[in-house]
Amino acid sequence: MLRTDVRSRLPIAGAAVAMIAALSACSGGSNAPGSPGGGAGGDKPAIPTPVIKISPASGTAKVRPDKTVVVTASNGSLQEVTVEADGEQVEGEFDAAHTKWTSKKPLKPSAKYTVSAKASGDGGPATASSRFSTLTPKLKLAVADVTPGLKGETVGVGMPIMVTFNQNVQDKAAVEQALEVQAEKPVPGAWRWINDKLAIYRTAKYWPAHQKVKFVAHLEGVHAGRDMYGVEDHSTTINIGAAWVSSVNTKTHMMVVKRDGKTVQTMKISAGKGTTREYTTTSGVHLTMERGNPVTMISPGKKEGDPGYYKEVVNHAVRISNSGEYVHSAPWSVGSQGIANVSHGCVNARPDQAKWFYDHFHRGDVVKIVGTSRILEWNNGWGFWQMPYKQWKKGSALES
Repeated sequence: MLRTDVRSRLPIAGAAVAMIAALSACSGGSNAPGSPGGGAGGDKPAIPTPVIKISPASGTAKVRPDKTVVVTASNGSLQEVTVEADGEQVEGEFDAAHTKWTSKKPLKPSAKYTVSAKASGDGGPATASSRFSTLTPKLKLAVADVTPGLKGETVGVGMPIMVTFNQNVQDKAAVEQALEVQAEKPVPGAWRWINDKLAIYRTAKYWPAHQKVKFVAHLEGVHAGRDMYGVEDHSTTINIGAAWVSSVNTKTHMMVVKRDGKTVQTMKISAGKGTTREYTTTSGVHLTMERGNPVTMISPGKKEGDPGYYKEVVNHAVRISNSGEYVHSAPWSVGSQGIANVSHGCVNARPDQAKWFYDHFHRGDVVKIVGTSRILEWNNGWGFWQMPYKQWKKGSALES
């Protein structure tokens, strides 16, 4: 009986094992990924955290100031980016997806920068930082002078903006692109390079009167040539006053002064006698440049004892060109004023009227002279209005 019982159980046990094996082969079983109660194969895949990359890389030295700072994020989006040196932050912008930030302006030369960034994503937040330094240029470009630039000065409607640099500018287009003119009453205007150090801004027509104009040179970090970078910005505010326009007719021997279109003074004058070129008053659009009381005038190209030599001390003189022309007091020619031209090229006026003109002078006021055969050269003093605006613009580095 004992041996019979053993034999009868063996087939049953074998059938049970076979059934279990069959079930395991046909179904996912409890160990299938994602099933409740599963083993190691049931863990959810890890979600990566955001990865932030910064360029220039941390520790980089002698970075070019015109290099762009770029911060990117993968597996997430940027929430905040700060780039700063000496407490000043660099302007920048994000792309539409907020996965990239790019700086918008050049960096400071000789500066140490810190970059910090924050990002977020499904894998959690992330932060990153970087430190780098910019190079020190061999040639440091800066504004040496801006005319007009006197504190509290009011100038005329014909006034140009004359900017002198401390270095010979090689990349004029890059520098000109950094020059900005902001006017309360904007009008078209253009820069013209006179030489490698001097650029002049002139409007197409006179400035609208009674306004402020701000000139800004965004030079910091601008690559102006080999081994040359701008090292600092510069700004000047210019006050444009009334429209003072004086009209001189050498044939009728009269000068009419208008303020904002209204006649405020009529003066009898005597102009250059015209016996030689240097004694001929120049016709054209002049600008008042400076004044003096008194001014000593000496005959050009002559020395004492030469025929035609003179040395005169004149009062209330307002310069209108570099070839020696002034509007000034001339008590000795009062009898000829309004009748004949007897001067050495200047505009002679009665003492009281010359003083009035002197007292109301602003640099950049307009003096139009007609009636002579000698034409004012565009580069004689501030004769810039003698050049047609279309031609003036051709001197811009951005027009060529």
